[in-house]
Amino acid sequence: MKYVIMFTTTPELDAAASPEQLEQAYRRTYDWFGTHREVMTESGAQLQPVTTATTVSHGGDEPVVADGPFLEAREVIGGFQVIDVPDLDAAIAIVKTWPLLELPGVAVEIRPIVVH
Repeated sequence: MKYVIMFTTTPELDAAASPEQLEQAYRRTYDWFGTHREVMTESGAQLQPVTTATTVSHGGDEPVVADGPFLEAREVIGGFQVIDVPDLDAAIAIVKTWPLLELPGVAVEIRPIVVH
């Protein structure tokens, strides 16, 4: 089964983690990708800063294009990866080892991909 895992942060991360803690966590993250490369499928990536986003939304007769994100929540998606694992339990087991989860304000969303 394929899942998208989305790596998110909130403002608490910047306030709670020192630059050294972040650097160490990012180094462990590179190792994490290497450890789990066998389940990684389609290319995932780190996303550009939220300030580079463009949103197309419902605008009545015509869609509306706006600069910036259209997020209802405080979370910001920092990147994503598609994984192919047997089931949700396997996806959870992998995500629980994500190094940045040691820091406050970090979460990983797991979402199944619809297969037609």
